[in-house]
Amino acid sequence: MTSRKQFWAVTALLSVAVVWGAAFVLMKDAIVKQPFMDFLATRFLIATAIMIIAKPSVLKAFNRRLVGKGVILGLLLSISYITQTIGLELSTAAISGFLTGLYVVFTPLVGYLLLRRKVRPRLLVGVVLATAGLTFISYNGGAIEPSHLWLIACALLFAGHIVGLSKFSPNEDPYALTVIQLAVVGITNFIPAVVDGGYTAPPDLSVWFAVLFTAVFSTAVAFFVQTWAQGIMDASRVSIILITEVLFTAIMAVAVGQETLQGKTIIGGIMMITAMAWVEWPTRDKPDYSEPLPH
Repeated sequence: MTSRKQFWAVTALLSVAVVWGAAFVLMKDAIVKQPFMDFLATRFLIATAIMIIAKPSVLKAFNRRLVGKGVILGLLLSISYITQTIGLELSTAAISGFLTGLYVVFTPLVGYLLLRRKVRPRLLVGVVLATAGLTFISYNGGAIEPSHLWLIACALLFAGHIVGLSKFSPNEDPYALTVIQLAVVGITNFIPAVVDGGYTAPPDLSVWFAVLFTAVFSTAVAFFVQTWAQGIMDASRVSIILITEVLFTAIMAVAVGQETLQGKTIIGGIMMITAMAWVEWPTRDKPDYSEPLPH
């Protein structure tokens, strides 16, 4: 890979991390005005439509096997985003970003439990650091806050989704598989939204901005950038760049006056970022499930 390509790949991935960080901040305010399932349904159905419009021929790639895999992965992804959004609704954007990023540490563990893939020794150090960081963030007079449990569950589910992708995606059209998954997320959130008193559209321009920003940039565009970058860069290096998302989330949340970071959150966040980077830092070993998710 030429240095020019590497430069643009790194620049593009950092842009994605900034976008994902901004998405947490935008969603935090938006889901106060629009029910979170309605928000997710709108976001993912728009993202699905964008991807189909960008490449209509993707529909020709659909077959029973691909759709079956996509539905399974899409359901797992849908639950992941639901738990993430509930956690974000109950917690701060910065803490949500930190705890969701734990999927980088959880993924090799889930891979070992489900597929008996070898766990790298360095993972143990990462788990210790991440657990210590989680303790700093979550400790509140001897109790873990409920919102943190939702976000930890989200990180575990994201890890399960990555493991599922590693099992189901070989020899399949990745673009088509992604379209199916995004459609499933949109539909599975739209149906409950309709049943629960009827679907609520974004009530004002600020919510529409959050919906369109996350649908276009955080989902559809981010997918294109990530796919392109992972075609020319090692997946572990891609992960290292993208986990800077948690830093951008915290910085933006403070910059817009949405929250004030406590000292324990800063210390815990630094420890968790260190754990993520340590686990995913490139080695001569074959990378384990390091492909990051769209946010």
